[in-house]
Amino acid sequence: AVKFSEVDSMGVVWHGTYIRYFEDGRESFGKKYGITYMDVYKNHYMAPVTHVECDYKIPLEYGEKALIETSFHDTEAAKIIFTYKIFRLPGMQLAAEGKSIQVFIDKNRELVLNTPDFIYEWKRKWGIIS
Repeated sequence: AVKFSEVDSMGVVWHGTYIRYFEDGRESFGKKYGITYMDVYKNHYMAPVTHVECDYKIPLEYGEKALIETSFHDTEAAKIIFTYKIFRLPGMQLAAEGKSIQVFIDKNRELVLNTPDFIYEWKRKWGIIS
């Protein structure tokens, strides 16, 4: 449910909060599919967000419930791309949709240009690549 701390003076979810909802979606996705931020870190990488976009459709209001649908999009580039749909419940009305892109950096915070092996292994496990 939308919390009071997430709304603005008009009683609707503040626009920046949707980006936090995307983060919630990424974390839930990672837990479900075995690719959490800690998995990335244990493999000696970090994955900072380098791009995020959000299209607002209808406002969510205090007390309403929402569902965040997070989808992984495969790419040959050394990136992690997610898209999101946030639905107002009940009724599944589309409230917002967006996209985020993350890259890989090593422990020295240098950009990694090749997809790390553990990501290939994860993709194979889930049938994203053969």
